Amino acid sequence: MSRLLQRGLTEEGYEVDVVEDGVSALVAVANVPYAAAAIDVMLPEMTGFEICRRIREQGLSLPVLLLTARDAVEDRVKGLDAGADDYLIKPFAFAELSARLRAMIRREASAPRPVLELGRLALDTTTLTIGVDGKRVPLSVKEFALLRFLLSEPNVAHDRTRILDEVWGTSKHIDPNIVDQYIGYLRRKLDPLEPGMRIATVRGVGYRAEPLP
Repeated sequence: MSRLLQRGLTEEGYEVDVVEDGVSALVAVANVPYAAAAIDVMLPEMTGFEICRRIREQGLSLPVLLLTARDAVEDRVKGLDAGADDYLIKPFAFAELSARLRAMIRREASAPRPVLELGRLALDTTTLTIGVDGKRVPLSVKEFALLRFLLSEPNVAHDRTRILDEVWGTSKHIDPNIVDQYIGYLRRKLDPLEPGMRIATVRGVGYRAEPLP
């Protein structure tokens, strides 16, 4: 399958490298500034979940598309929590894989300004850190991505479908309640610090980040 994908993506104008195990994948992304990565979950030496997790631990914002035959909801959630930007279930059409890669690369290219600020909270998209008056706030990869999306358009309410598409990469086959769950995680971490902003619930719509008086 990797060779077929390499041929198809090359024909579309991409420069494509193929590696066959997790260790080689980590070495490759550490040394080459790739635009995106498509990673199979079931690889020798370490799973795609672990590869993705280690990529994020290195502070790399490389867009990652996980490929897998495992279609259980818990597997998809596990992949997204590991830091994947999108999740594609086998068998899939090459056209869909290509479209998802284009979407990820486009989102990365149009990423917002390096530091997003609201109230006393600052989110640095370069160092992938969050701080309130200089005090760092530990967040998971998905919590960070969700907060970054909300801060990129302050005072704008987004529904769950839009949030899933932008933060989880797709709104298909994902329970929209996961958005509520992660909003709760962020509130529990941020509210006690009195950051001068809040994630507000907009009845009948969804959520928005807004400054406090």
